[in-house]
Amino acid sequence: MPPLQKVNLGFFPTPLHPLKRIVKNLPYELWIKRDDQTGLATGGNKCRKLEYLLAEALAQGADTVLTAGAQQSNHCRQTAAACAALGLECHLMLGGVPPAVETGNLKLSRLLGAHIHFTGQNRKGEALPALYRRLQDAGKRCYVIPYGGSNALGACGFVEAMAELKEQTAQLALSFDYIFFASSSGGTQAGMMVGSALYRLPARLMPVRIDKEPVEGAALQKKVNDLVAALAPLWGIQADNIPPCPLLTDYDAAGYAVLTPQEQRLMEEVARTEGILLDPVYTARAFYAMYDHMKKKQLPEGSRVLFWHTGGIPALWAY
Repeated sequence: MPPLQKVNLGFFPTPLHPLKRIVKNLPYELWIKRDDQTGLATGGNKCRKLEYLLAEALAQGADTVLTAGAQQSNHCRQTAAACAALGLECHLMLGGVPPAVETGNLKLSRLLGAHIHFTGQNRKGEALPALYRRLQDAGKRCYVIPYGGSNALGACGFVEAMAELKEQTAQLALSFDYIFFASSSGGTQAGMMVGSALYRLPARLMPVRIDKEPVEGAALQKKVNDLVAALAPLWGIQADNIPPCPLLTDYDAAGYAVLTPQEQRLMEEVARTEGILLDPVYTARAFYAMYDHMKKKQLPEGSRVLFWHTGGIPALWAY
């Protein structure tokens, strides 16, 4: 473990269990890791990052936290919940204009006490520096969380998550051949890459790109590589020893947060066969990519596959 502090915000380990009905006619064994069950205001994977980020905020004496995202941002909703639990003021910079009716994550963020700032075309934190200066000038002690909580410190949450997975698989006496998951701001992917190398997990990581737009002005793959380079030394390993992990980029043509008909059909099938809800932005797209690989036999038959459910259920209410 690195010499880093964290605060406890979620319920871990999250469940790990098989899905049988959705793949009953396919030659694969499928399991699911339920980070939709982390418990922070309906759960989600960002809870893992926030445990490290908000520990640093508290250590620095911050009383106000700033972050940014889309109006249905799971990261922003979970940040608002974590701030409420820790007694911190929360400011969210969300893309677009105020809607006539607030729904889903936006409604929950408001309910959790966050101060909402709408930022038009900017949804990835472009206006955070100006808000930071304004609040600092007003006497606030501010801490800024980057888009998606995706910096090296936040990504530590997913290095730790891979240790959690290794312990769970050891208890069940199984291992996975592939792990599919949504990748959007880079932190989850970078943490999983470092954690997989550190804990010698054999599974091939299969990150599904959700958003084809740049992150902080750079392509997502570069952002991930930069995060790995910064993250690996914190855990005592060399970034050069971490295998490359190319993104699956064939599934984001419709654009960010645009639910395609095939994704919607699969969401309905998963709900009706397994009793599990996927969200319309991240997990529906990532699950569809995985299922498409299975249907087309692009994975060796008999493979044991893990789908990492990163959460985001409240966004369903906005669709």
